[in-house]
Amino acid sequence: MFNPCVVIPVYNHEHAIDAVTQAVRASGVHCILIDDGSSVACAQVLNRIAAQSPSEVTLVCHTINRGKGDAVITGMRKAADMGFSHALQIDADGQHCIADVPRFLEQARNQQDALIVGYPQYDESVPALRLYARYLTHVWVWINTLSLQIKDSMCGFRVYPLKPVLALAKRQRIGARMDFDTEVLVRLFWEGIRVVNLGTRVGYPADGVSHFRLWRDNVLISRMHATLFFGMLIRAPRLLARKWGKA
Repeated sequence: MFNPCVVIPVYNHEHAIDAVTQAVRASGVHCILIDDGSSVACAQVLNRIAAQSPSEVTLVCHTINRGKGDAVITGMRKAADMGFSHALQIDADGQHCIADVPRFLEQARNQQDALIVGYPQYDESVPALRLYARYLTHVWVWINTLSLQIKDSMCGFRVYPLKPVLALAKRQRIGARMDFDTEVLVRLFWEGIRVVNLGTRVGYPADGVSHFRLWRDNVLISRMHATLFFGMLIRAPRLLARKWGKA
């Protein structure tokens, strides 16, 4: 049975999360908010949101900041415990087009074994450097999957079937921070989970807060790509056989 919820990892987005949560709730989907060790000010906002709508919002708290990836996995585990089958992941800063939530969920309903993965559609205002930097990861993902099937592995707007993700997380340590979105997607692709790409508008954060740490996260992402590359070499015969089998 298809029973989705929305999982939103939150770290110090007190100026945006109320509006994001209200917009998501308008779609009639239960929200699971994960406070990833936020400041007192953000924690107060999250507690208020959860207290005002206990039947529509569940709040789970990390006592310290553990990273986006760990927060998402925590939210997914809670979702599974609550009986949900799928989790739509969306960022807390307002950069994603929440009006697309019903469209993503409809795709997931029609293709329940697939990953529904957003790929950003930027307007002309996006800085060129931002686009070029993303293409470095795109190229590595294409190498590490021996496929062009994943259009964008960095967009945090996607719908996961919970069972395969949680099974993967149980046996494989996945990146806990900004490396999570790409790594989990590549590893699920290796396991044969089908990826459905869905374009969606992406803007700049409503509260102007970015938690990307230039040196730390670039080191984590570079290490992730290297690890995945060697993992791909081991799996290359099977990945190529699967690719040729579909040709």
